[in-house]
Formats: sequence, C-alpha cells, structure tokens
Amino acid sequence: MEYSILAGLCEYLEKTPARLKKVSAIARILRRTDDSALPAVVLLLQGRVFPPWHEKEIGIAGQLMLKIVSASTGYSETDIQKHYKKLGDFGLVIEKLASEKKQKTLFSKGLTVSKVVENLQKLAYTEGQGSQERKGQLVSELLSSAQPTEAKYIVRTILGELRMGVEKGVVRDAIAKAYFSEIVWDEKKIIRLLGKQNKKILDHDSIVEKLSGKEKITKKEYDAFRERNTVDKGKITDRGLWRAKGGYDYVLAEDNEESRKIKKRINDAVEWAWFLRPDYGEVALLARQKGLEGLEKASLEVGKPVEVLLAEKAPSLEEAIKAFDKPAIEVKFDGARAQIHKKGKEIWIYTRRLENITKQFPDLVDLAQKCVRARECIIEGELMAFDPKTSKPLPFQALSQRIHRKYDIPQMAMEIPVQMHLFDAIHIDGRQLFDLSLGKRRRMLEDIIVPVKGRFDLAEQVITKDIKAAEGFYRKAIEAGQEGVMVKNLEASYQPGRRVAGGWLKVKPTLETLDAAIIGGLWGTGKRAGWIGSLILGIRKPNTSEFLVCGMLGTGIKEKKGNKDDLTFEELTKMLKPYIYHDEGGEVKIRPKIVIEVAYEEIQKSPNYDSGYALRFPRFIRLRDDKGIEDADDLDRLEKIYRMQKGKTDQKGRTEQKGRTEQKGKTEQKGGNI
Repeated sequence: MEYSILAGLCEYLEKTPARLKKVSAIARILRRTDDSALPAVVLLLQGRVFPPWHEKEIGIAGQLMLKIVSASTGYSETDIQKHYKKLGDFGLVIEKLASEKKQKTLFSKGLTVSKVVENLQKLAYTEGQGSQERKGQLVSELLSSAQPTEAKYIVRTILGELRMGVEKGVVRDAIAKAYFSEIVWDEKKIIRLLGKQNKKILDHDSIVEKLSGKEKITKKEYDAFRERNTVDKGKITDRGLWRAKGGYDYVLAEDNEESRKIKKRINDAVEWAWFLRPDYGEVALLARQKGLEGLEKASLEVGKPVEVLLAEKAPSLEEAIKAFDKPAIEVKFDGARAQIHKKGKEIWIYTRRLENITKQFPDLVDLAQKCVRARECIIEGELMAFDPKTSKPLPFQALSQRIHRKYDIPQMAMEIPVQMHLFDAIHIDGRQLFDLSLGKRRRMLEDIIVPVKGRFDLAEQVITKDIKAAEGFYRKAIEAGQEGVMVKNLEASYQPGRRVAGGWLKVKPTLETLDAAIIGGLWGTGKRAGWIGSLILGIRKPNTSEFLVCGMLGTGIKEKKGNKDDLTFEELTKMLKPYIYHDEGGEVKIRPKIVIEVAYEEIQKSPNYDSGYALRFPRFIRLRDDKGIEDADDLDRLEKIYRMQKGKTDQKGRTEQKGRTEQKGKTEQKGGNI
C-alpha cells in the first residue's frame, strides 16, 4: 500500500472529532488493504511500529529529531528551533519546510507502508557507536521520499505524537465494521438503505417487504431497491455475518434486542482476541481470514502477554466479604503486577501494561527457572522490592527504578532485590485455565511451584466469611506496609481485560485515589522558580484520547529530597519538559504522557473545568510508571466516585438531621411532662 493513502487517512482522522466517522474511515481503509500490509497499517494507525508488548522502542527524542529535520530540509538547527517554538510540533515543522522545498532533491520517490515500517523498526535495532548517525540516515531516507503530509506523520510516529484520537476502542470497532456485516434494525435506518447502490443485503424475515406492507415505503421504492441491490432472504448465521464468506454489507434484523446482541457479539469477539493476542494487526488478520469463529476461539501464546483480570473497589471489607459465598482474602501489595511466561528454559516477564521487563529482572528469571516445575505456563503475581538489610518491603517507587533501568542491571538487582508473590495461573502445559474457578486455578498453581520463602512464593491467602478474621488479616497487611487486601471469589472464572462483577474486589484504607494525567502547569515563583510549581490534572474523556481538566495540584511533591523515594519539583519538571508544546504567560500546556496517582479530600462539581468536576485539595501520591495514558482514569470513573461520595454525604446529612429531630422531640416530650 502507498503510504500517501495512510497519511491522507491520518489527516482526515486528525480533523474529525466524531468517533463513528473515524471508525467508518478506518474500516474502509482496512477493507482495501491486502493481508501482507494489514498488520503494518493497523500498527501505524495507533502510532506504533511494534505491538505494545514488544521490548524494542524507536528511541529518537526531540534533540536528535531537530538534527534530522535540519539535515533533511537544509535549514539550520536555529531556524528549526524558531519554527518549533512557534508551532510546538516537529511534524508541523517538517510539513511546512517540506512544502517550501528548500532542497530540490527532497521528496523525490514514492513511499510504501512497508518501507516506512521497515526503516522505523530498524531504528530500534540500531545501537552502539555511530548509532545516532545511522538512525538519522534511516529517517532522512524516508523524509527525502515523502510528500509534506507524509513527512509530518512519519515524524509524529517516530516521536509518539500522532494525535488522531485513535484509541483501542476505535480500532476494535473499525475491525468489526471492516470484516463483518453492519447490523441494522431501526426502521428509519432501513429506509435510508433504500438509496444505497450495489450493496449485498441479508433481508432477515423479509423486513423490507413488511415495511412495504405497513406502507412505510411504496411498492415502487421497494422494487427499485431490489433492482439496485442484491437482497437475499434467509436466516442470520455466523457465516452470513462474516463478509469474507457471506459477503453481506448489511444484515437487516427485526428484533431490536436480538440485533443488539449480535452487534455486541461481534465487538466482543474482536476484543476477546485482543485480550489474548494484544496486537490489533494480528487481530485484524484473524477477523478477515477466520471470522467470528476464529476470533472467539483465539488462544493465548506463551511468550506474548495477556490482558489481566481487573479488580473493582469495594466500599468496605465487610461488604466485600458479604459479596461472595466463598471469599478468599489476599494481601494487596504495594508493587507491580507481573506475568511470568515459561516455555522450556525460556522466561518472559511482563507488566500489566504489557511491557517486557525480562532483561531488567535477571534475578527473577533465575528464580522462575528454578522454582516453576511446569514445562510451559503463564502465572501471575505481585512483584515487590524489599530492603536487603531489613527485609522490609520498599514502596513502589523503588521497584520503578528497576523497571526502567537499562544499564548496570546486576548492580541494581543487588541494591534493590525483589520478591514475587504468586496468586493465579491462566495457562499450564498447553491448557488455558480461564473457565476454571479461582479455587481450582490456585490449587494448580500450588502444584507447579517450589517456593523460596521471601523471594518466590505464593501469596498468603485466608478463606473465611468471618469478619473478625478478615479484619485481623487486613490489619496485618496494613501494618506490614502494604496497600490493603484483595477479596476474591473462589468460584469465579478468569476474564482477561475486564472488571467483572463477582470477581475481585480491592479494599484500601483511604479514599479511592485517581490516576490522572499531567496536561499542563504553571511556572513556579520564589523557591520554586525555574520549576513547574503547579500541575494541571486531566481525566480521560471516555473512549477517546482526549483529556479534560479536573483540578490543579501542588501538594505532595518535594522542593528538596528528604529520602530517595521523594519526587522533587526539579525532577518532575525535567520529566515534563520534553512534552511541553505551549509556553506563554507563565502557563504551559503539556502533552499527556505522565500519569500520577492523586488523593483528594472530595470531588466537587465545577463549571470552571471542562470535565465539570474539580478535585478538592488534591495531593500527589506517586508516579504511575506502571500505567500508560490509556490506563489513566476516565470521566465515567470520576463520576462514579462522585455519586458514591455524594450518597455517603447525603446519608450522613440525613442521619445527623434525624438525630437532631429525635433529640428535639425528646426535649419537647420532656418539657411536656414537667
């Protein structure tokens, strides 16, 4: 496929806010893309050249891009910097300068999607002496053959700044729309279909004839419709829904409820395949080649991560215990959730964000090789750092140092050793365990582990309905410096990628925190001069990559480092500077890249912020290095917490009012008796 086609689609997506229009536009391109180019097209639409779990990264930052743009256009680095300061986007800079064609040789050859992906993937493997020069050559080769719009999106892809609003849900729905029939049940929509030309339609139960009988459409309109389109009458089958076999553009269904179930089944099938094979390029191929059956029978692959089962927050320990007939209580560790994959002697370790962290934890690899008896498996647990002198747990920030370490890893492993507390198994020796109950999965996990106390063992578990026993376990977890407890349903199956009613509940001692993105800030004054002293927090707009302001934060970050786990304004400013795209009047706008955990006194409604809400007295808890922007909390969750909080406030108010009324009544009664 020519890259110009994809660049044109990117241009359209960037200018189109409507989600359904984005989905339709992507689906049209996916339909016309051949199998060989399909995985690459899907990756590039997400701003990627590798699946999210791949260990390699492109590895080009703003300073190197400045040199590359200069070399590719013939403009000096000073000129490039001036343009960048004005436009705040290297993509727009290269587009503008390319349009002016400073160098006659610029943009001389046509580009293909395959060539773009090939060169960008080579960037990730270019290392060692002279690597920056070789990386520059690979990018310049692309830019020298690119049209201005193509150059813009190549540069943005390299820097991870595509800005098209194409999040995972959009890609999922586009795949469903591209390779499966569109389900239509609304009479008005069906009538609108009468004007469609040369479409193949499955007219289930002859709905169009029924509409004609109801005089919704005239016989002339119906006859013309039949002439213009191939209209079959028959039952809805899986094969009929799959475009590759049935070939239907639309399936007309009479029953609204059943129709919605069919539509949901298609979307769920695409999502299910993603949960087990988190690469939408691979999922798109599966949908095209094997249809619904292929998606629904998708299987995981040892060595590639799986989306994990998620937990809901419980209002209290007592309510969590009451929620299940057979509850099991485990410690909620202050660490990072991790999957260990084993296949023969090979070991892979992934975070809940699907990051490959195998190289960062050679000590854990060694323990897994020695302590896991299965030939192949995927097991889960919590990875924790501990103090080698005291054996006490260290906070997540210490573990984060190891997760992001690229050099001197053996030394870091000695300074910050880790423990693995295992709590689940989802695959053992060729068998997927999703349909088994947690109780059975736990027993199978126990059978394949040779524990090493304090290093590689099973998470302590208490099975009880006794609230006093549960409270004792909870207090023990808190006193040990952990976050709280997990209450799990021993009868529940494992559902990857979802928070499931009747599954797992987390209980923490504080008000529920939020994971918010930093999307702006104010330059500090006085002691904070030169640093971003106040942060503008953003909450994700549901099903989009857009962020809405929900408050400002300046508490919890340190001016000076009191201990090694403190985050200072200076350190945070250094992290944020590469993502500043607008700086004026003391205020900066920041591309959402960094997620932080935020505590607060309460959530209030606010007309001042575009989210409609404000966090009252927010304070910084920690960086969420284990979470990407797509994992930041969204407006739906904020509103859910607001409603829960409001309910508690209302209940408290009613209780206090009731108490005052009762007291008043007693006083009056007492007075009457005197």
